[in-house]
Amino acid sequence: MSSSKTSLGDNRIDELPRELTHLGQRIHSLPEQYRQDLELAYSQVVDCVRRRRRILGLVQEALSQLRLDIKYLMFDLEVTRKERDELKGRLEE
Repeated sequence: MSSSKTSLGDNRIDELPRELTHLGQRIHSLPEQYRQDLELAYSQVVDCVRRRRRILGLVQEALSQLRLDIKYLMFDLEVTRKERDELKGRLEE
């Protein structure tokens, strides 16, 4: 019920919120009869939190890549427009 590191050594993705970690500790300290039922639900919540964090990380990475791609496209567009204008100028001479 503790956070684990990813294969890359970056544990921010798998790091659980403090409140969730505290809840896990409280569940673990319960008597066996109550703990069994709650541990299953707790592990499902932990899996859901980790999955959502991984998805969020992928979305953030995709957005960063999209921003970079847009910058390159804007640069290409600007250069293409300059080349077009130069060629128009030459044709008009």
